[in-house]
Amino acid sequence: MPDPDDRERRDRDEEGLSNLAESYRKGAPYMAASTQLVGAVAVFSLVGWKLDEWRGHRTPWLLLVGALVGMIGGFLSFFRTVLGKKKDK
Repeated sequence: MPDPDDRERRDRDEEGLSNLAESYRKGAPYMAASTQLVGAVAVFSLVGWKLDEWRGHRTPWLLLVGALVGMIGGFLSFFRTVLGKKKDK
């Protein structure tokens, strides 16, 4: 019966990462880029909301502007990461 470690290693002699760890290593830049996208939208939206609250605006214009700026910046960073990784291959 095969040992559970056998399916994780390509060769017994080869030392290195398991298939799962290797997949996470390859996918890490994409996971980081998506986290940056969500974080940028959240942070700029929060800043806009707080500025609207501080200025006493009834209409959340600064919240909308903050969300838009966060989306633009987040998508630029996301696509720069994703397209930059495709060029490296």
